[in-house]
Parts: sequence; C-alpha cells; structure tokens
Amino acid sequence: MSSPIRVRFAPSPTGYLHVGGARTALFNWLLARQTGGVFILRIEDTDLERSTAESEEGLLRDLRWLGLDWNEGPGVGGPHGPYRQSERTTIYQDAARRLMAKGAAYPCFCSEESLEAKRKQAEASGAAMHYDGTCTRLPAAEVQRRISAGEPYAIRMKVPEKDYVLDDLCRGSVEWKSENLGDFIILRSNGMPVYNFCVVVDDAEMEVTHVIRGDDHLTNTHRQLIIYEALERPRPKFAHVSMILGPDKAKLSKRHGTTSVGQYAEDGFLPEAMVNFFALLGWNEGTNQELYSRDELIQKFSIERIGNSAAVFDHAKLLWMNGEHIRKLSLDTLTQLLEPRFKKAFPGDVRFDDPAFRQRATQVIQPALKTLNDVGQILTPILHGGTPENAEAEEALKGPDVPRLLEALQPVFGEIEWKKEIINQTIKDLAKKLNIKGKALFMPIRVRLTGNCHGPDLVGIIELLGRETVLQRLKP
Repeated sequence: MSSPIRVRFAPSPTGYLHVGGARTALFNWLLARQTGGVFILRIEDTDLERSTAESEEGLLRDLRWLGLDWNEGPGVGGPHGPYRQSERTTIYQDAARRLMAKGAAYPCFCSEESLEAKRKQAEASGAAMHYDGTCTRLPAAEVQRRISAGEPYAIRMKVPEKDYVLDDLCRGSVEWKSENLGDFIILRSNGMPVYNFCVVVDDAEMEVTHVIRGDDHLTNTHRQLIIYEALERPRPKFAHVSMILGPDKAKLSKRHGTTSVGQYAEDGFLPEAMVNFFALLGWNEGTNQELYSRDELIQKFSIERIGNSAAVFDHAKLLWMNGEHIRKLSLDTLTQLLEPRFKKAFPGDVRFDDPAFRQRATQVIQPALKTLNDVGQILTPILHGGTPENAEAEEALKGPDVPRLLEALQPVFGEIEWKKEIINQTIKDLAKKLNIKGKALFMPIRVRLTGNCHGPDLVGIIELLGRETVLQRLKP
C-alpha cells in the first residue's frame, strides 16, 4: 500500500496573503483532499526582522476564510512539529553538522568583507561570481584549531561536479549544469539557516511527497536537489506553476489593483467564488466549464492539467463569477451575509430591524449583486426614490399613456392584498384593460419609483416598498 500524498503550503509572515500564494495553497489543498492525503501548513519565519505575529494571524485568517483547512500546522499540531521555522533552529543546525561530518559540507571562515571584495573582483573581470573555494583548501588541523578558538564560521555545501535533472510535473525535464553553481552557504555564522536549507530539511522531515509552487522558485531547485542528495533523503515530486500576470502581462502587483485575499473578503467577495477563480488561474480540466463548486474542484483537479502559460488575472471575470456564486446561495444564507451590510449602508433605517423586510430586500437585489458590498448602490434609489436620473428616464415619463396609467394604478393598488403574485397579476390585468404594453407600461412605473429605467425585478420592488410609499411615488 502506497503512502498518502503529503503536500505543504509554506508562507512567510511578512505581509498579507497574496493571491498568488492563495492559488499555490489551493492547488496543494485540492491534491491533498482529492487523494485523501495530508495538507501541511508551515510558517517560514526565519526572517526575524520582517516576520510579525500580526502577519501570521492574517495569513491563517485568510486561509480559514477560503476554507483551506490544514491537517498539520499551527493550531492543529501534528507528528512533525514544530511548524514554525523559527522554532526549528536546532533541527537545521544538527542537520548541517551531520553534513559537515560526512564531508558533504564544510566550515567557511571567510568574512563578509573578503567575500564582497571577491565578488567585486569577479564582476570586474567578467568571471562567474562563485565562491572560490578558499576554505576547502584549509588543512584539517587548521580548521579544528580555528573552530576550537571560537572563530565564527558559516557552513557551506560542497557542490558535486555533476549535472542535475528534474522531471517537473508542469515543465517537463529541467537540467542544471554543475559549473553554474559554486559552493553555497547553508548555515550562517550566527547559526541561522538559509532558505534553501530550511526548506529541504523541513520537507524531508515532514515527509512531503509533492511540492507545488510558483515557477519563481525554479532557480532554487538546483541547490535543493543537492541538499536532498547529501541528506540521503528522497526528493519529492516538483510542480512549478507559471506566475500570475496582470492585464498588461506584467507580474501581478498592487498597481493592478487588489492583490490581498483579505481585501477581497472585505470587498464583498465570496470564498467559494475566490476558490473557483483561483483554480482557473493556470488549471483547466479540458472543457469550457467555468463555474465549479468546491466539491467539483476536488473531484476534477489534476496536476497534469496545469498549463505552462502564465495566467492573467481578469478582475471583470472575477466580478462575474462572484455574482454567479451569489445567485447560487439560498435566500436565508444570503440574507444572513447581507445583514451587517444593510446596517452599514442604511444606518438608522428601522425597516432593516425586521427580518422579513431584510429577506424581501435580499430577494429583490440578489439577481443584481456582483459583490455583497453592492447593497447600498442597488438599494439606495429603490428605498429613497428620486428624480429621473438621465434623459432616458425623463423621456419615459413623457409618453402619452403615462397620465392615465398612473391614475388607474392608484385605486387598484389601494385595494389589493399586498403580495408579490397579486401585485403582478394586477399590473397584467390593468395593462390589458388600458391596452398598454412593454416599456410603455413598466418603464414609467419604474422611473417614478426609483428614478431609473433599469434595475431589479419591478414587482419585487413594489412589494418591498409597501403600499403607502408606492402610492405616494405614483401620484399623477
């Protein structure tokens, strides 16, 4: 029986959860959930100057909002903890010393000043900027003497003189030449590990089987393969996913608009829509389907269907997709989501204290919502009314049938039972009686009630406003 798939998402708590990171987390989560595997959350916080507890909490909050729950990690625990790199320093130091003991790594006493001078010299001569191997030529006795004397040293990986090939699940065969990489540091002189070493030690210790990540990490993979080999640990399967671009085909950044998952939550987007949208940034099952539930994505996702082309972040498509997911919500669920937004958009409006009114308002605007925050924009002209907003609206009130239509509406609307289906039938009966059809019938009523020619279902608006308000606004 094969071991379960184990994947990880390993963000650095130095800022918000970027949409690119969220997509990486989602792809890993989908693979784990599809196969009954394990999704690990690991916090890579070795950058002590930039890492903050606030950023970590924000990352966890945004992942929870997206519904990307983890099987091992902060707040959950697991057999391979701790799951914060800042708490694993001794693990890295022990691993580095083991490599040094077996000759796969060695102490480097070169100061930063001397290394900088060598870099400048290599740059000036046009030579490759690799470590020149000074400390590999030190006699063993001198090395021991300097260590015993307490002289600070870093630990460098000894790069084998051979090429490395990776069969990447997304990019196919990738090859690195030995001459393109000099011996590199894995542990700094202050005892802190470097990124590539931490990642390999953690993935090995946590038994990660698949690494799905952005292709900006591809340049790190050469070093990581060397470390896996030196540790005598099996390398995981790698899948390097193309970057997300803005509409101008440049790398997605703040200048393209919102890139924070948390901001999308505040802006009224649904986690179901965000998950759907992120999944299609680079993955496609080979059909024209665009709307997926979470369960459908789990069932249909595969690494093999991740494309090599960079995905373009299309905000207009996200808005459309979010609106479609809003319309899939039950009336009760959407009403509950909108309750705080009703109160924020209409402070002091006592009508929203009534659960039945909130539900009727939700029913009216649900077909028109693109985000949950559209509540105020859509409902304000309905609840407050107003003068015609444009020439089209003004023209709608100039029709020859408008006076007799408004006059005829007053007595029938004053007598009927105020229910949507009855209101709808009353308008139909009146239209037949007056021989008024289409826009000539509905447009003047809508403009007198809302000031607009277009908007949500008219009968729903009439029911929501109530008899008194409707009769007042429809006075001839």
